[in-house]
Amino acid sequence: MTLALAAIAWVFAATAVAMLPMRHQYLPGVALLIAAPLLILWISIALTWWAGLLALAAFLSMFRNPLRYFWAKARGQNPQLPPELR
Repeated sequence: MTLALAAIAWVFAATAVAMLPMRHQYLPGVALLIAAPLLILWISIALTWWAGLLALAAFLSMFRNPLRYFWAKARGQNPQLPPELR
């Protein structure tokens, strides 16, 4: 029951952050980005590996642009931020 409530709370928080103007999404978005792998791991342990895989696919789809940015930064590239975030 706790896992379901945590997952639902994360989804509602992500939806609320998505409704914010782009310049206000950064800080709560990073918090959600950090919390998501922990929640996905919890889902994988509590349920089964394929449920965790589905959660991972949803996470990667939802955060594809920030993950691309951080991946480029990790490789030493200098990716450009959108004009709304500068």
